[in-house]
Amino acid sequence: MLLIGNGMVITRDEAMPYLADGAVLADGDTIKEVGPFRELKKKYPDADYVDAKGGVIMPGLINAHTHIYSGLARGLAIEGHNPTNFFEILDGMWWNIDRHLTLDGTRASAYATILDCIRDGVTTIFDHHASYGEIPGSLFAIKDVAKELGMRACLCYEVSERDGKEKCIAAIRENAAFSAWAAKETDGMTAAMFGGHALFTISDATFEKMVEANNGLTGFHIHVAEGMNDVYDSLRNYGTRPVNRLLYNGILGEKTLLGHCIHISPAEMDIIKETGTMVVNNPESNMGNAVGCSPVLQMMAKGITVGMGTDAYTHDMLESLKVFLIIQRHNLAMPNVAFGEGMEMLFKNNCAIAAKYFPKPLGVLKAGAAADIIVMDYKPFTPFSDENINGHMLFGMMGKNCRTTIINGKVLYKDREFVACDEERINAWTMEESKKLWGELNHRTY
Repeated sequence: MLLIGNGMVITRDEAMPYLADGAVLADGDTIKEVGPFRELKKKYPDADYVDAKGGVIMPGLINAHTHIYSGLARGLAIEGHNPTNFFEILDGMWWNIDRHLTLDGTRASAYATILDCIRDGVTTIFDHHASYGEIPGSLFAIKDVAKELGMRACLCYEVSERDGKEKCIAAIRENAAFSAWAAKETDGMTAAMFGGHALFTISDATFEKMVEANNGLTGFHIHVAEGMNDVYDSLRNYGTRPVNRLLYNGILGEKTLLGHCIHISPAEMDIIKETGTMVVNNPESNMGNAVGCSPVLQMMAKGITVGMGTDAYTHDMLESLKVFLIIQRHNLAMPNVAFGEGMEMLFKNNCAIAAKYFPKPLGVLKAGAAADIIVMDYKPFTPFSDENINGHMLFGMMGKNCRTTIINGKVLYKDREFVACDEERINAWTMEESKKLWGELNHRTY
């Protein structure tokens, strides 16, 4: 057993939200008990002990939408690439990168992304992958890295017609093969969705193939109305709006997750609500791509489950939380909105999204929940209690406050050092793969 104690405990459990001096006991991959530190220390004297050193003990964070394939892009400038619109960003940068990703490049991207997530206290990721340079086996390659490093992950492949029919079919097959494999997994660490890129890169004929290949096995994870490209394409070529197309093609449903949803109408929101479909917002990416501000508050007012992701712009969920607040307030010119909604997205709705795909409760510290626990270095200089936890979270903490990360009951990162992997070896190999990728993109040696 593993006891994490000597800290302020934020449980996200309504029955007992906060302990000023508490502890969490994990028995294998499951939380057994949460309570006062001294009581649990006395009750379980032989448990392995992780000292929170007066910091904050809290549930691991969930990222509901990211892109491992961008993992080797940090610091990269592609010569001649100077985008002036969203399509040029996609075609000149991200599609260019994934067209050059081999299986080794995908593995290196996974290593880079997952190590950063663990450092930032993220214990579950929903990834949306593309590697049109080498498609078959790519989700399995990511799965292997996730298992090696201990990350809980729900994976899918980004189906698109942008690189032709043959690769589109290969992407569908990769989704289907991985979904079939994941359906047989019983460890609660790996799940699958059926991925699709933006609607303007997918015809109705391809949607039909996706639905047939999925055969009701899992939900879809797809980009929707991130830019106006989707809206224009759907209206011009199909006579309807993007969400209507998804409805007509059988994509929507209680296990489906729509990324972005920036340029959707109130009527489309009603469709999303009535079908029980979920949405994930990625505020920093939306700002960086200059595609607009998602009407999250309007969607949530209609009762839609809207979660929070990063789109790989960052791996720090608390950073995304901060940016969500300010983009919503800036967009509405109202300084008193979005606080409650942001907290609900990250700490409640992401858990609800995860519950569709993982058997144990995530994002909460209570008996029976998954033993995904983080310790944050945070010494408050103002009053700290269950009444103002979220205020401290928003204005005082960042992912880099994370000092210890435990996933599935295993200590992966302790006192800011990886304990379950050789970080230096991984970084050295990843560096070599990134040099290969950069060299191909810019036609020179790094």
